[in-house]
Amino acid sequence: MRPRAQLLIRALFALLVSFAVLVRPVAAQSVLRDAETEAWLQDISRPLVIAAGLDPKNVQIVLLLDKSINAFVAGGQIVYIHSGTLTAADNTDMVQGVIAHEIGHITGGHIVRLAEGAKAATGVMLLSLLLGAAAIAAGAGDAGAGVLMAGQQAAMGKFLAFTRVQESSADAAGASFLDKAGISGKGMIAFFKKLQNQSLRYGYNPKDSYDQTHPLDRERVTTLTDTLEASKSWNAKTDPALDARFARIKAKLNGYVLDPPQVMRQYPETDQSVPAHYARAYAWHRSAYPDQALKEADALLATAPHDPYFLELKGQILLESGKPAEALPELREATQLTNFNPLITSLFGHALIATEDPKNFPEAERVLKSAVAKDNQNPFAWYQLGVVYDRKGDQARAALASAERYNLEGNPKLAYVNAKMAMAGIPRGSPDWVRAQDIYMVSEPEIKKKKKNKEESDQ
Repeated sequence: MRPRAQLLIRALFALLVSFAVLVRPVAAQSVLRDAETEAWLQDISRPLVIAAGLDPKNVQIVLLLDKSINAFVAGGQIVYIHSGTLTAADNTDMVQGVIAHEIGHITGGHIVRLAEGAKAATGVMLLSLLLGAAAIAAGAGDAGAGVLMAGQQAAMGKFLAFTRVQESSADAAGASFLDKAGISGKGMIAFFKKLQNQSLRYGYNPKDSYDQTHPLDRERVTTLTDTLEASKSWNAKTDPALDARFARIKAKLNGYVLDPPQVMRQYPETDQSVPAHYARAYAWHRSAYPDQALKEADALLATAPHDPYFLELKGQILLESGKPAEALPELREATQLTNFNPLITSLFGHALIATEDPKNFPEAERVLKSAVAKDNQNPFAWYQLGVVYDRKGDQARAALASAERYNLEGNPKLAYVNAKMAMAGIPRGSPDWVRAQDIYMVSEPEIKKKKKNKEESDQ
């Protein structure tokens, strides 16, 4: 085969791979967990979930640490939102508009149908790839390239036509959910128009941006605007308390994800508002200036001495600056005020352990068990519970906690080893033994699968 043909075919295989990535938007982004943010997301999505006829207990809104603006569903009843979506939004209505649209994808079963569309489009591309490669191999390089490019355009056109139908369907469903929930669609339209303006101003956006995964053509936005303006909820007002909570969350998120100097420019010392104190507290803490961070946390507590999230913040700063004993009062109160929120509770358990005082270990065990009982998807809580078991000499349950942790972190080899150790030391047939066996049985095929994938990639 001629070098030119080899290069062209390699390039087209790369295009084929990139197409496959396009239709599978889930990436390995980090999940960003924060008790206050999760509570707010749950509160603003609940009426939409109910309006969609879904059970709020089964629908999750998951925040991903990603500065780009995007949101998507990837199977099941989980809506993934990039942190950049929250920082770009101006108010609660905008975020609710995004969530309503994504719930429309869930109720429409679009993930399954998206796979069907991708399969059909990929078939077109593969056929053109084979025909084009044959032409190139026969010496007709230009003709072969033409076949390949035409096939790529046809496949992409087929796929985009398929997704445009789904996007319009999700728009209509989202609009109906907003209307039934008594939420104005002004936020949805304002957010879409903001994205359109950004695209026009800055040109092409990265492949993970919202306007690439959710094409925002003018006709689509016009149709959606007409639908929402006719809604009885068009002039509905948002609860000011929700927007106040959003302002806090957006500020703390900025304090966490932006470079500290940028945070200080955006929230200067002259700004003595609650959001500004929040943002600066996180920026100072990330920059390893605990005294300044504590000053901002104390300023927040001066406005609301028993706000659980302000207490959590101060306790976290004290704990992570090497003062776990001083953090206990704030974290204990925050835990109680939030009815043992699992994220705050696991932080409190960590502080109890970090004191290195054996008298605190029984309480640490109790609160950490409470945390994993309410949320068993938290590797950090399992790790801390494992530490407690290790300190008290219960190596079998320490191994079980480690197995839980590694299972959640996607490390089947260590999950398998620890589950096996746990089964050896826990009474056979007990609930803990059965759980260890479950992890053991799930991990074994995953290890084999990873080994096979590695061998294939090395070939």
